[in-house]
Amino acid sequence: MKAGFDLSNLDFVHSASIVNHLGIEFTEAGEGYLVGRMPVDQRTHQPFGILHGGASVVLAESLGSVASFMVLDDPTKQRAVGLEINANHIRSVRSGWVYGRCTPIHLGRTTHVWDIRITDEQDKLVCVSRITIAIINAG
Repeated sequence: MKAGFDLSNLDFVHSASIVNHLGIEFTEAGEGYLVGRMPVDQRTHQPFGILHGGASVVLAESLGSVASFMVLDDPTKQRAVGLEINANHIRSVRSGWVYGRCTPIHLGRTTHVWDIRITDEQDKLVCVSRITIAIINAG
């Protein structure tokens, strides 16, 4: 991430989006990482009362997309959009919060690849995801 990036500059991500609907929050950014969290509740449950795998993927894609936005050379002329994502669901969660940590694997001119590790409140691995982001012109 760019040094000194202020997470309050991400307010546009929260309004009228799935990020807002699911209660996802971006909590920490540093040199080479972005952290966010998501509640495990009725918004993110599947019918059997555990975290829906799709909700984990939304958290992972949100982290990867925002992380790419944070490293763009000129966000007024470029956009970061998901190209491909995969996820392996390791452990179920019934309540509380899950935390995603996003770190770069590759930061190229036209693509970024991110590793996202999602853990529960006991720091146990819940999901591993990898996303490829396309960097496109904003026009």
